[in-house]
Amino acid sequence: MELRDIEIFLTLAEELHFGRTAERLHVSQARVSQVIAQLEMQIGGSLFDRSNRRDVRLTPVGARLRDDLIPVHDALQNSLERAKLSARGIDARLRVGLMPYNIPALHGYWDEFARRHPRYDLQVRHASFNDPFGSLRRGEIDVLVTWLPVEEADLTIGPALFTDSRVLAVSVDHELAGRPSVSVEELADFAHIKVPGMPEAWENGYLPFHTPSGRAIERVESVTNADELLQLVSTGEIIHPFPAHVAHYWSLPQIRWVPIPDLPRLTYALVWRTAAENSLIRAFARTVADLGPTPEGRERR
Repeated sequence: MELRDIEIFLTLAEELHFGRTAERLHVSQARVSQVIAQLEMQIGGSLFDRSNRRDVRLTPVGARLRDDLIPVHDALQNSLERAKLSARGIDARLRVGLMPYNIPALHGYWDEFARRHPRYDLQVRHASFNDPFGSLRRGEIDVLVTWLPVEEADLTIGPALFTDSRVLAVSVDHELAGRPSVSVEELADFAHIKVPGMPEAWENGYLPFHTPSGRAIERVESVTNADELLQLVSTGEIIHPFPAHVAHYWSLPQIRWVPIPDLPRLTYALVWRTAAENSLIRAFARTVADLGPTPEGRERR
């Protein structure tokens, strides 16, 4: 089996739809069908049940092949990636997922890590707030920068990068837009978002479920990405608290930022999967710890 054939089979096993598989891999649907037919001929049995014209299902043979091929495919991909890095004089790559938006403020950490470890490659990407711990657990990223508390038994909490105060995002014509500040108690008067699958302690650390007097801060709109969130804020359908650094880095004419002095500050720290800890992660954590937190999530002066 060629690597591309393995990718086509595993993608179809995930999508269970020939059209979506072809679109995702940028190949023709005929190519997907041809590869699966050739595999089934080689194996001598059906890999997919095609009785449903719109979607397909894995047969027991197909499920077994999928389970056997996933680690093989991952190992091949990792081997190719290591070879590419080696050709560039790089020994390993550390993938960092970033929840905050103040990327310029954190460049000092990246630069110092590169200075200390020139043969390590650092890849920094924004992480979605929708299932970021899943990205860690699936091995898609090695380290996550996120707010605390994180109360997950399989995750390790590393050094903090910064602690930030809070602001409320509201639409320009919202009744709170002209206020010098708002209180946590007032947050219960308006609608907020809910994120499917967000751990309770982690969500409560960002926005409590109740005000100090016990009033519920209701989540009514299900949101899975920042663009959707900002759209709902700009139309006045919801309000949403952010770390204060967003007001410095985001210029959004349809949104106003109002301080929330009594909402607890957010501390952002490194988090990684305990079982995956290695010398690369420890080296990065040591760099962050040695430099210490940045002030208010802003650039170092």
